[in-house]
Amino acid sequence: MPRLTDARKQLRRAQIAEAAVRCFGRSGLERTSIADIIAESGLSAGSIYAHYRNKADLVGAAAREVLARHAEVLGAYAAGDTPPSPDELLACLTAAINPAEARVGVQTWGEATTNPAVRDVVADMTDRMRAMLHDCVTAWLVKDGHHEPAAARESAAPIAHRLMALYQAELLYAALRSPTEETAS
Repeated sequence: MPRLTDARKQLRRAQIAEAAVRCFGRSGLERTSIADIIAESGLSAGSIYAHYRNKADLVGAAAREVLARHAEVLGAYAAGDTPPSPDELLACLTAAINPAEARVGVQTWGEATTNPAVRDVVADMTDRMRAMLHDCVTAWLVKDGHHEPAAARESAAPIAHRLMALYQAELLYAALRSPTEETAS
């Protein structure tokens, strides 16, 4: 049997993690079994276990997958030529929220309260997102507010903190919406 290249392994891990995200979004972390993830991914149990030791590993991978998508949105704004205002940034971020992924995100926050591995993933991704928000707000303050870079970085910190809190509140709101509300909007 041919060995998988590193790129192919990463692709397979992502395929499994995305299947887990879909299952967790649909049924919740507790009610999703490895068998559900196997069926959703279309892969064998051996393939799943070749990449993840157990369901806890998959929960961590799903958390990274969802949080990485949110971080990608922020990264695109942070790298843009015209930095959005904090209000525009929050509006763009909330518009990109996928309710099913928001449910997985909120569930991982709950799991992070008792699972140190998930807590580490959530804390790392939250810190990265807050840092990207900080970079966006700093760039906006320099470009639109004509602040000096050092002063802008200092002023941006509490704004980025509040933006992160508002964004997390929007994720929670999206996660709590019923499927009929999702299709109506």
